[in-house]
Amino acid sequence: MHRQDYKYIYGPVFSWRLGSSLGIDPISDRDKICSFDCVYCQLGKTTKFSDTRKKYIAEKEVIAEINSLPTVKIDYITFSGRGEPTLAKNLGKMIKQIKKSRKEKIAVITNSSLLGNDDVIKDLSETDFVIAKFDAFDQRSLSGINRPMPVIKFDSIIKGIKKFKSRYPNKFALQIMFIKDNIKYADEIAHLAREINPNEVQINTPLRQCAVKPLSKNELNNIKKYFNGLNVISVYDIRKKTIRPISSKNTLKRRGKT
Repeated sequence: MHRQDYKYIYGPVFSWRLGSSLGIDPISDRDKICSFDCVYCQLGKTTKFSDTRKKYIAEKEVIAEINSLPTVKIDYITFSGRGEPTLAKNLGKMIKQIKKSRKEKIAVITNSSLLGNDDVIKDLSETDFVIAKFDAFDQRSLSGINRPMPVIKFDSIIKGIKKFKSRYPNKFALQIMFIKDNIKYADEIAHLAREINPNEVQINTPLRQCAVKPLSKNELNNIKKYFNGLNVISVYDIRKKTIRPISSKNTLKRRGKT
C-alpha cells in the first residue's frame, strides 16, 4: 500500500488502549501547541503555549484527508496530535462531520486543562471515549511534571475533570504517566482518582523515546495496587501488535510516532 504524506491524519498506529488508532491533529501540522510542557513529552518542548480555543485548521481540510483514506482496519479515530486537541474551537464540528461518513468509534486524548469549559464538554459529548491526563496530586507536582502555563491551576483542573465526568455519557478514562518524580505519590493520586471514579484508569510510563526514563514492569505492578477497586490497565499488560500505517514516515515523525 502506498503511504501518503498527510498533514493532519497519521497512522493507523497500535495503541495499547485503543487498538488500531488513526490519529487526527486538529491544531497543527508542524508546531507543538499546548497549555503544558510535560517533562516526558515525546514531541519535545512546547513551541507555542496557549489556553485559548481558536480555529487552527478548517474542518474541511481534515475531512478531505479522512475521505481520501483507502480501505484500512481502524478501531478508533483519535484526536490527539502535536499538542492539546481541545484547543481547536471547531473540534466539535470535525467530530460531527466525521461521524456522518465513518463508522469507527471516536476518541479524544486530552491533557485535561480545558475539560471544565462548557464548550469543550459540548464538543466532546458525541465522542465514544475520552482519555484525560492525570499525573499530579497538587500544584507543586503539576508544575514539576506537566509544567503548565502559570494561569493553569491544579484545583481548577480537578474541578473541571469532575464536572466533565458528571456530564459525559460515554467511556471516560484517566491516564496517569508515572515516572520517578511522581511514583512516591501513587497513593495520593489514587485517592483523587477514586473521587473522580472514571470507567478506567490507565497506568502508563514513557516507553517512547523522550527525556525521561520509563519505570519497570515491576514498579508499575506495585503502583497498580494503590488503585485497588478501580478498573486498571497498564501499558505493560498489553501485547503490542504490528499495524501497517498508511501515512508516511515523515508524517509519523511529526507526531512523535516511530
